Amino acid sequence: MLQSDTSQDFGLREPKANDVPTFADHLVTTDRFLPWQTLRHLRDQADALSRAERSYVPAHKKGGTFAYETILKYCPDIGGLYRSAPLRAHVSKIVGLTVQPTPLRDQSSLSVLVYDRPGDHIGWHYDHNFYKGRHFTLLIALVNTGSGTDGLSHAELSARIDGKERHIATAPNTMVLFEGAKVLHKVSPIIAGERRVMISMTYCSDANANWPQAIARRVKDTAFFGVRALWT
Repeated sequence: MLQSDTSQDFGLREPKANDVPTFADHLVTTDRFLPWQTLRHLRDQADALSRAERSYVPAHKKGGTFAYETILKYCPDIGGLYRSAPLRAHVSKIVGLTVQPTPLRDQSSLSVLVYDRPGDHIGWHYDHNFYKGRHFTLLIALVNTGSGTDGLSHAELSARIDGKERHIATAPNTMVLFEGAKVLHKVSPIIAGERRVMISMTYCSDANANWPQAIARRVKDTAFFGVRALWT
């Protein structure tokens, strides 16, 4: 039941053919993606979360994450947005494939990422694909405040595409959709007094996995969410 589409539309509409951005670079961004009342509601739900799982991989990653099962329990409308038919149709239209949410057992299928301690960041990396189909990540910025440009934090998303580096500030209500297995990317460190909160959603064109992929996914989730992920 949790993997089925929800009937809510959250103010989203499937983009018309002439409004679909090109996915030739495997990355697109959209400003003012959600209606503001929807964004505020989702932000309020995320703010009600108490304590994120903290992960630290030396020289690579430091930050807080709320896992899929936590989101479904405490932020039902964030879960509803992820599984909504309009959002899935929106992603499918952009990438040119019919996509679906990744399984509940994958703790990174839907998560809330929190950068709020000095040095929180993630280094240059590609996303591993744990499924037989192509795998896409959709980010929505809920909060981004600090002493950087335009009052945003210093935690900026960067991507290397065709040898060129692209910097994305992710102001609140920015949507970023990318194919992480093909786009090298990172988030620069945040500094004291700043805060950046993102919804991270993953979709794929085929959610089946072979056993090496399933084991690799469990190992990855364990690094983020602890040993309980070994049994998901």
